[in-house]
Amino acid sequence: MSLRIGDDAPNFKAQTSQGEIDFYEYLGDSWGVLFSHPADYTPVCTTELGKTASLKGEFDKRNVKVIALSTDNVESHKGWINDINETQGVEVNFPIIGDENREISQAYDMIHPNASLTATVRSLFVIGPDKKIKLIISYPASTGRNFQEILRVIDSLQLTAYHSVATPADWKDGEDVVVLPSIKSEDIPAKFPKGFTEVRSYLRTTPQPNK
Repeated sequence: MSLRIGDDAPNFKAQTSQGEIDFYEYLGDSWGVLFSHPADYTPVCTTELGKTASLKGEFDKRNVKVIALSTDNVESHKGWINDINETQGVEVNFPIIGDENREISQAYDMIHPNASLTATVRSLFVIGPDKKIKLIISYPASTGRNFQEILRVIDSLQLTAYHSVATPADWKDGEDVVVLPSIKSEDIPAKFPKGFTEVRSYLRTTPQPNK
């Protein structure tokens, strides 16, 4: 059965490039990003893991722990990491799971048989501190991810988790947000003292509350 937003993220124990982990223990009270790669030593994956390593500071300031997965083994990962570090000018600073038996890939529905019977598609899961899945993005194996979009959606998820707002199309951190329809207009001033604009009765905007 496919995982859906709001489902519990399956826990697992696995060997990684940084030793054995229990996924829930690894996450602790942090947010998490779990993302898969079709195979080691592939060009698009090499650029993606390099980009992820270069964004460590951005993930850290959002309290996000990153972990990658490939169906190759850990020894292969370790050799590949050397290539990533050399070609991308980074130091890979997060674990890569070895999933040779594909148990984790199957639990997270990362293998799409019509695309490949053995390789994972580029699935990415954002997981909250409550261990529930907050976001799922899947790309075909041939298309690299947009990491600015990943950071943007994490900003949105964290903002909307702690405030009664939603984020509009193309929203970026610092821009106006949408007041949830469940909040009555007469209650907005107390909750959002920066003020609001009523475009329609169902569309009210307010400055980002945590800025």
